[in-house]
Amino acid sequence: MTQRPDPRSEDTLSGFAFALAAYVLWGFLPLYMKLLSHVPPAEVVLHRVVWSVPIAVVVLIVLRRTDDIVAALRSPRMIAMGCVTAALISLNWGIYVWAITSGNALEAALGYYINPLFSVFLGATLLRERLVPLQWVAIALAAGAVVVLTLDAGRIPLVALSLTLTWGLYAFCKKWLPIGPNQGFLLEVLILLPVALAYWVYLTATGQSHFVPAMTTDTLLLLGAGAVTAIPLMLYANGAKRLRLTTIALMQYIAPTMIFLVAVFIFDEPFGHARAIAFPMIWAAVVVYLVSVIRKAGR
Repeated sequence: MTQRPDPRSEDTLSGFAFALAAYVLWGFLPLYMKLLSHVPPAEVVLHRVVWSVPIAVVVLIVLRRTDDIVAALRSPRMIAMGCVTAALISLNWGIYVWAITSGNALEAALGYYINPLFSVFLGATLLRERLVPLQWVAIALAAGAVVVLTLDAGRIPLVALSLTLTWGLYAFCKKWLPIGPNQGFLLEVLILLPVALAYWVYLTATGQSHFVPAMTTDTLLLLGAGAVTAIPLMLYANGAKRLRLTTIALMQYIAPTMIFLVAVFIFDEPFGHARAIAFPMIWAAVVVYLVSVIRKAGR
């Protein structure tokens, strides 16, 4: 019997295109969220959930994988695991929206720079994976950058670390969810849907909803929140299946770099002396980490 090759043993053009599109869309996402600065983050998140559902359903219909989600909804174990990942991703979305709309986009970029290193750290501590010395150096540099920012501000960078923790734990738990990424995303938003709808009803009943029957700018932007949420996630899921892990490791820094550039040159967020020290330390950590990944791939 012929052994099937690992689908991620080589890169494909379609995989690169899917992943690049996802990361570029994530990089431009702050520009979209900034237009909703006057809308409470929780309301933005509820619309991200509600309007992601029809998109995710259509994708599964096209892929003919609706049986998977039906089976998942019949499994108490799957629903319990989905509740964990759904809670983590909703927290991540809420913190991210608040960070962008409150003038903390630089901290959001920092959080997503640190995240891959946090994932490596989780693998070492929870899965007993062995880290090479270069990876420990990268983690130490990232930790040093956090210390610099903490000493300068007199507080730890909560936004950055919260985004790192929620997304890192989400990715970690997602690995144990025995279902495809597209199906898993639909499962998560379906779990969140009742809470989102209940909150929407409350906002409407109390006159606080920014989503109104008339086609106002707010309504259109909130309606589009589902697309800007679901499309990049699904593009990424399909791209990751067609790329080597090394390639994904290199590409994952596109989004935080774009967020950083948007924060500095478009949002005009203050950079300051501490960030002028911390961000080069983070970039050095990224370089060291990527060198370790490339060396490992070479072996």
